[in-house]
Amino acid sequence: MAISIPSRQLFIDGEWKVPLLNNRFPIINPATEDIIGHIPAATKEDVDLAVDAAKRAFSHNKGKDWSSAPGSVRARYLRAIASKITEKKDELGKLEAIDCGKPLDEALADLDDVIGCFNYYAELAEGLDAKQNAPVSLPMETFKSYVLKEPIGVVALITPWNYPLLMATWKVAPALAAGCTAILKPSELASVTCLELAEICREVGLPPGVLNIVTGLGNEAGAPLSSHPDVDKISFTGSSATGSRIMTAAAQLTKPVSLELGGKSPIIVFEDVDLDKTAEWTIFGCFFTNGQICSATSRLIVHESIATEFVNRLVQWAKNIKISDPFEEGCRLGPIVSEGQYKKVLNCISTAKSEGATILIGGSRPEHLKKGYFVEPTIITDVTTSMQIWREEVFGPVLCVKTFSTEEEAIELANDTHYGLGSAVMSKDLERCERISKVRLILDYHKNCKTKGFYVN
Repeated sequence: MAISIPSRQLFIDGEWKVPLLNNRFPIINPATEDIIGHIPAATKEDVDLAVDAAKRAFSHNKGKDWSSAPGSVRARYLRAIASKITEKKDELGKLEAIDCGKPLDEALADLDDVIGCFNYYAELAEGLDAKQNAPVSLPMETFKSYVLKEPIGVVALITPWNYPLLMATWKVAPALAAGCTAILKPSELASVTCLELAEICREVGLPPGVLNIVTGLGNEAGAPLSSHPDVDKISFTGSSATGSRIMTAAAQLTKPVSLELGGKSPIIVFEDVDLDKTAEWTIFGCFFTNGQICSATSRLIVHESIATEFVNRLVQWAKNIKISDPFEEGCRLGPIVSEGQYKKVLNCISTAKSEGATILIGGSRPEHLKKGYFVEPTIITDVTTSMQIWREEVFGPVLCVKTFSTEEEAIELANDTHYGLGSAVMSKDLERCERISKVRLILDYHKNCKTKGFYVN
């Protein structure tokens, strides 16, 4: 399918601006390995311009700044953005599929969520007006107290490549609704639809500087944005290693940070489940979005009495997954986003095998696809808790399996991780599901309480 990639520049202060060094880097279609366009590569100097524009838009416009605009005004822009995305949904879905390798129908479904998210925060923005100057009851009539809800300031929003526009929207929409101004830095591996969001903002007349979008490499654009003294808050979704560096940079200026980082989430399957339904959910939980989800349930912990039969059903499900170009009808598994990530996934599988695990199915390129960064859905058994495949996030279509005999053992295996992002329990015993979920929720909170959170103050 021939798709034209729009040629965009950086979006700063409401205008398209060529990077000061005039650098660009290629957009590679992961399904074909072809270069299909180029995007601008920002550096520190471009980031400085974007932050300065956001700072001026926040509070330096003689009473017309974004921070003091009524919530109803901000809501109108958010709804206008949602409306424009609705108009361009089919085009944006195709751009996202060709950019990051996501099956087209998944990309289109993500755009429905994007539209809903902008409308949702538009409603919340309107609701802010009614909550301003809410009185607080005090024991002494001499004093009067009111609550004023104010935006935190200029925010840096750094997003990943697995849900390019949706993850950006999860950050952009609430920031703008609250009255913050923002600099969005999308992943260099999937920036196309975020740049189209810039064009949409221009078309609906969003005031200059309210949302700035800079594309580029992490060390050249993301790092200077994270450490910029005029950025009041950072929100980042991505790897734990990068999150640690961002937190370190922010700590130098004691600025708040919201991080959603890696995951190695468990799914516990008890002996009383419906095997077919649970197999479907297990496949979905690990292989959806080409297995590239931070909350993917990539560690299967299954009761030993049903393990053989259940895993056999998973193998049959995996064999029936259509692996193809994302634009083919019925595609359920597209390519890994990039060559680097592709090699990482294959290396994780190879390491598991060398450590003694069994590759039950998958583990390599599909035979019918000679080009593209495709990896077969992979199921790995004979795994020990010391193996890399059990401990580290793969971020690809790879499921590892262990068995358990008691509930206590299942909980111990589930908690055997330094990640605390998510988990699932499958059983017909709802009381058991609730009991185990509470255990996981408590542990997840304590593990991630410093690295997760909402970012509008």
